[in-house]
Order: sequence, then C-alpha cells, then structure tokens
Amino acid sequence: MPLSQMATSAVANRLPKVINPKVHAVIDYAMAGTFFALGAFFWRNNKRAAVGAMLCGAATAATSMLTDYPGGVKRVISFETHGKIDAGLAGLTATMPNFLAFGDEEEAKFFRGAALAETVVTGLTDFEASTGKVVRMPYERMA
Repeated sequence: MPLSQMATSAVANRLPKVINPKVHAVIDYAMAGTFFALGAFFWRNNKRAAVGAMLCGAATAATSMLTDYPGGVKRVISFETHGKIDAGLAGLTATMPNFLAFGDEEEAKFFRGAALAETVVTGLTDFEASTGKVVRMPYERMA
C-alpha cells in the first residue's frame, strides 16, 4: 500500500463523521460513474487502465446496489458492512495499476487519487447512522 494511502487511513479514522447514508450513496454512484467514464476514455490508449477502471466501477456499483441504504436496489449488505467493503475497495483501487502492470504510466495517478478520495469519504461517513429502513431476514422454523 502506498505511503500516502496509509497516512490517509490513519487520519481517516479520526475524522468527524459528517456524511450520512444518503450522501454516501450519491458519492458511491458518482464514483462508479466516474470509473465507467474513465474506462471508456482510457480504452483507446491504455486497455489495462480501461479494464481496471471498469472493474473498480463495477465493484463500486455492485456494492452500492446491494447495500441497505437510500439508493440500494436489493438490500443484502448492511451499511456498516458496506463501510468495511469500501475500505477494501479503496485498497483495490490503489493497487489496480500495479496489479494490471501500468503502475508507471500516467493513468495510474487517477487510481491513486481515487483511492485516497474513497478512503477520506469512508473516514467521514457515519456507518452507524440509521438508514431509515428496517430489514427483516426471512425466518424459517425448524420442524
């Protein structure tokens, strides 16, 4: 993990929790859209960066659609668990350039910047806040 990512993570844990679930959902979908747009933009000159952006966008969109928060489509993941996944996705985003062997190319800067932004948003989000919904898991009696 890059030194800047570790420093951001250390600071993020001490940040005030000012982002609520609704705002977090908007930021998540905006980030996914940004990844998809950049994937299309990178496609002509750097296929590896394009694939990396599409993978990060798909992972962000899928996590958002499966989370129990405003904007979630199928409420499978709790908002608190979503926060833990977001931390992992930030790490995935930061390492994508090295994983796909374009770490020394210009496009890698976007991934590192996006990972820092994801980490800060995760640090500023109150994952213990109420999402406004109560999800009841199906209960089946054992006979």
